[in-house]
Amino acid sequence: MRQHILVFRELPPDQLARLQAVHDVTVANPRVPAQLPAFQAALATAVGMIGSSYPVDEALLAAAPQLKVISSVSVGVDNYALSALAARDVMLCHTPGVLDETVADTVFALLMASSRRIVELSNLVREGRWTKNIGEDLFGFDVHGKTLGLLGFGRIGQAIARRAALGFGMPVLYHARRAVDLATQAPELQGRALHTPMNELLARADIVVAMLPLSSSTRGMIDTSVFGAMKPGAIFINGGRGATVQEDALLQALDHGTLRAAGLDVFATEPLPMDSPLRTHPKVTALPHIGSATFETRHAMAELATTSLLQALAGERPAAVFDTAAY
Repeated sequence: MRQHILVFRELPPDQLARLQAVHDVTVANPRVPAQLPAFQAALATAVGMIGSSYPVDEALLAAAPQLKVISSVSVGVDNYALSALAARDVMLCHTPGVLDETVADTVFALLMASSRRIVELSNLVREGRWTKNIGEDLFGFDVHGKTLGLLGFGRIGQAIARRAALGFGMPVLYHARRAVDLATQAPELQGRALHTPMNELLARADIVVAMLPLSSSTRGMIDTSVFGAMKPGAIFINGGRGATVQEDALLQALDHGTLRAAGLDVFATEPLPMDSPLRTHPKVTALPHIGSATFETRHAMAELATTSLLQALAGERPAAVFDTAAY
């Protein structure tokens, strides 16, 4: 039986065609003013939704009385009113797994760029300011052999740890709610990654990478006390969620503390406001939230989200269902 699907962010043509072959589809991006009326009208009869990066709150859910499933083309689910979805028994699917290695690549590139001052020194050449051999004031710092501290040790954290430990000879410390059974989940990291209390990790790590999901317990977790506990001269990288960091505290640590540099792919408000000091801070390497932004990975995410939506509407249980009741 054909059902009504609302696509609220553009899909690759081949994935859109999969949906159109078996269901009635409305494509309406609510971020585009001209498409907002069509989006709002489609909510009334939508049984399924697919898209990303748009807040699905209680008011939106109230306007979609027939909704049974949302398939998010993302891993993170902080745009969704989880308790309301659970109360309505609306299934939420997401896309874990397919982007792990790509995001790890991005985070490690950001780590390297921050430590070796890649963007700053590239601009030196680009802007015609490279007129002699650079002096110590422009030297960077080695990455190989340094101690990496990971806040969060899920699939992406483990992928970053592999790059660090196996590729760059870096001792890896990680902090998570529970120690990971490396023997079964990441045997290649046995003896190379150590579950560590947070204060000890902060005191020992040369580079601290945050890969935390956003929840009530992690929002604003990385604050003045966390930055103050970091090893003098440490570098901070955030590739998880921007709102886990108190950005005023980060700026304070960069300007008046001992934090050497920061590399950021995520921010509390995105796109980053024009008046944010993080845009032009000399110690900050900033990226526009590109963790999974490759052709291959974004297509794989869309394919998984499309498959999950089709399975759910066919009465099957998709593999990548997020447990909204746990939140």
